[in-house]
Amino acid sequence: MKKNTKKDEFLEQLRKIPIIQVACEKVGLSRTSIYRWKDEDEEFKKDMEKALAEGESFVNDMSESQVLALIKDQNWSAISFWLKHHHPAYRNRVEVTAVAPQEELTSEQEGVVREALRLASLPLNTIENDPDVSTQSNSTRTGGEDDQGPEDKDGDNQE
Repeated sequence: MKKNTKKDEFLEQLRKIPIIQVACEKVGLSRTSIYRWKDEDEEFKKDMEKALAEGESFVNDMSESQVLALIKDQNWSAISFWLKHHHPAYRNRVEVTAVAPQEELTSEQEGVVREALRLASLPLNTIENDPDVSTQSNSTRTGGEDDQGPEDKDGDNQE
């Protein structure tokens, strides 16, 4: 019966502070024991996951309470933090307005891709030029056989 008592004590500590190492130290258990119990006992595993979730929720509530107290004290860092995370107008955002044209692969490039896919044992139908499907980013290098680097629109190496 001692084992279940230790398990219960551990789970209770985990609800208070959702850090496995800290909960282990509080009840005098090793992490090895906890993970062994977790692997061997499906019910303990579920109870542990639930206790961790409850503990995280508890810490989140405490943290929000502290942030609100700092806001009441007119702490500008806390005010800024709250607004960035709770008000859409203050969120950090990146606006992308550029549109990069989709260029078709040359027959030479298609041959290189076909050979690479053959070597990787992938289906060849994934490389067909399809103007309606865009899964390729413009961040890949598309050098020719001599692999001298990127080419300009006339096929000449830029380097």
